[in-house]
Parts: sequence; C-alpha cells; structure tokens
Amino acid sequence: MAIKILGIETSCDETAAGVVEDGRTLLSNVISSQADLHSVYGGVVPEIASRQHVRDLVPVLEQAAANSGFGLEDMDAIAVTFGPGLAGSLITGVNAAKAIAYSLGIPLLGVNHLEGHIYASWLAQGDLENDPGFPLACLVASGGHTDLLLMEGHGRYKLVGRTRDDAAGEAFDKAARILGLGFPGGPEIQRVSVGATGEEKLPRAWMKDTLDFSFSGLKTALLHLAQDRGIYPSPEDGVDQARQTHLVRELAAAFQESVVDVISSKLVTMAAKYRVKGLVLGGGVTANARLREEIVRRSPLPVIIPPPVLCTDNGAMIAACGYFQYQRGEESALDIDVDPGLPLG
Repeated sequence: MAIKILGIETSCDETAAGVVEDGRTLLSNVISSQADLHSVYGGVVPEIASRQHVRDLVPVLEQAAANSGFGLEDMDAIAVTFGPGLAGSLITGVNAAKAIAYSLGIPLLGVNHLEGHIYASWLAQGDLENDPGFPLACLVASGGHTDLLLMEGHGRYKLVGRTRDDAAGEAFDKAARILGLGFPGGPEIQRVSVGATGEEKLPRAWMKDTLDFSFSGLKTALLHLAQDRGIYPSPEDGVDQARQTHLVRELAAAFQESVVDVISSKLVTMAAKYRVKGLVLGGGVTANARLREEIVRRSPLPVIIPPPVLCTDNGAMIAACGYFQYQRGEESALDIDVDPGLPLG
C-alpha cells in the first residue's frame, strides 16, 4: 500500500504544506509566500513572519489536503521542519504538526530543513531506475546556508564545505540593496542581468585548499564599485536613467558571475575528490538559471536539479524526506522542540 506523508514547512517566510506518496510522487504542494510583506524592509522580519504563519497555516494545510485528493485522516505520517530556521516561525509549524499527529494517532517526523532541500531532488527524478546511486555531492544554497555535503546514503551526511560568513542567498539580497533592486535579491539580480555585456568584473574568493566559501568580500567589492560608478547610495547628478540602468545591469551580472563561478567550481571539485556518482542541488539559490546552467556544463556526472518551485522552501520536500525517515522507523516524540541552529552532517 502506498505511504502518504503530509509535509509542513515554516522555517522562514513561506507557509507551505505538501503531500507526497512513497517519497517520490508529488500529490500536492501549496506555498503561501510572504515576500510582499517583507520587501519594504529589504529582508525578513522574524516577528512579522511568525504572525503571518499563524494566519496562513490552516488554509494552506486544508488546500494541500484537498489538492492531493485525500483528507488529513488518510495520511500515514506528518513530517515537519523543526530546524534550522527562525524560532518563531518553526514553532508554528511544529505545534500544528504535533496536534495533527496526536489527534490522528499517526507518527510525527521531525525533519532537518537542509535535508529537505536535498530530497526535493527525489521528486524531480522519474522512476527509481534513474537514481545514480550513492555517494552523491550535494549543494544546499539558500539565504542562510551555502553547504557542500557528501551524501553517503539515506540519512548519512558529511559536511565538507560551508560558508564562513554570508550565505549566497544573503549575499544576493545585500547586493540587490546596494544596486537599488527589490527583495528577494536573487531573482532580481538574475532578472536585471539579462543582456549584460560583461564589461564590469568582480573578484572571486577562492579560499585555496578548502571547499569553504566566503562572499562578504565580494559584497564589499560590489559596494566600492557601485560608489565609484556613482550609483550608490543614490545616483549622482549627471548620471542619466539609461546610463544608470546599464551600470546596474553590468554590476548585477558581474556579481552573479562571481558567485556562480566559485560555487560551480567548488562543487565539481568536491565531486571529483570524493568520487561521487552524481550531483544534487537544493535551496533557493539553486533556482538561479546561470548557476544551474554552469554546473551542468562543468560536470561530467549526472546533475539532478529540482524545478525552481521545489528549490525554494516548500512542504513537499519535507514530506519526501519524511518518507525515508518513516521507512527507517525514525519517529519523533511529541515533545520535540524546535532547533534554530540544527546542523546537518
């Protein structure tokens, strides 16, 4: 009999729920974004995020169940993100999952948000025959993390590279603010970069002899260049609109290319070093078209990339990950607490 898992995700500013069957078949995926609420602040405001989760979660859960063609009573288990993330946001999802699991008498599965991003790739593939096998080189790149993980099997990870300062998504947000663009920064920088000629260049922080990342210096270099070109903190007198648009396009593209170059290079280097059988991408930054294109171009191995909607935070990835925990018998206690700093590997 097929196993149906309801996944709940409220780690940051998306209220999301999804239903997945047997860890691979996506039955529903409902996401309520708070981007418009936070855009006026240029970043996520935790208090606003947690209050909005309370408002949105019940309608999102009801819609996810309805879209799947089943009711909550038909679920075999409830999977929920319990970390890492914003404490106030996590609490909303975890408490709801506890209530549902207790009332229905079904298992509760606490899921690591980062691991959920990896399992979005299980939803992106076709049948089981397409699995490249283990080990896999995993990139999780988001607003809070830029991690390289060696996945040796289901539930078995080794952290081999991480950011030492800003995560890639955070760096994109800060770069977008410098350039006067909107929030979230990643999609905005990708949008305005189209058609750039490549006349502006920014440095790469290679951090030799390590698979770690650093993006704070790149952000500072962009700031100085924007100041030199007269477009930060506001355009100087005499810089016309067409010239300003051109400069923003070139600087955005230069920033994007620097991030893409370093991440794709280190991921492919890691894959060769650990002799993996394939590459897996996850996290909001991996929705970036240039990053996806460049990793595929550089890698001699299969690259498994979820569609953009499954790269950003969603409940389906949590359900998919929960299925494999369910198969291993890893049920969580009803007194599970949130862990905002929960590591993986």
